[in-house]
Amino acid sequence: MLRVLKIILVLFIGLHALIYALQNLANLEPAHAALGYVLSNQGHEVYPNSMFFAVTNPLFHWCALWLVILGEFAVGYFGIKGAWDMFAVRNDTAERFHSAKTNGVIAAALALLVWFGFFMTFGAAFFQMWQTEVGSGSMEGAFMYSMASAITMIFVCVTND
Repeated sequence: MLRVLKIILVLFIGLHALIYALQNLANLEPAHAALGYVLSNQGHEVYPNSMFFAVTNPLFHWCALWLVILGEFAVGYFGIKGAWDMFAVRNDTAERFHSAKTNGVIAAALALLVWFGFFMTFGAAFFQMWQTEVGSGSMEGAFMYSMASAITMIFVCVTND
């Protein structure tokens, strides 16, 4: 039963990221506008001064957006591949099942890089996106997904299965 739960949770990491990537592609212009809004430090009334810089160049906004989308696709790929790898050896030895977890753990770690690293470290701390409604919503979602990924990664890494 634990193996099946681990497989499903890794699959959910992958599907979650894939759905985000596809949603961003379906809403490319609004995603670009939202990211540009956050990176340009617009609407910062709570902490109007920043120790860092605002980024107003639309080309940089596009680069940042594509970095996020590529990160989401990478998480999606490794999550789905990891779930498949684990599913394929679900009835095998504990050693084989444990070694099949690699791509699932990579998916969770990449999810932490995307949602904790990009959104929470750079977006929330550096660009202070928590000050706006658009940024705050993104930050809250990033927190939920990064914490779910971290907990899943710990659960999946437990070798006693």
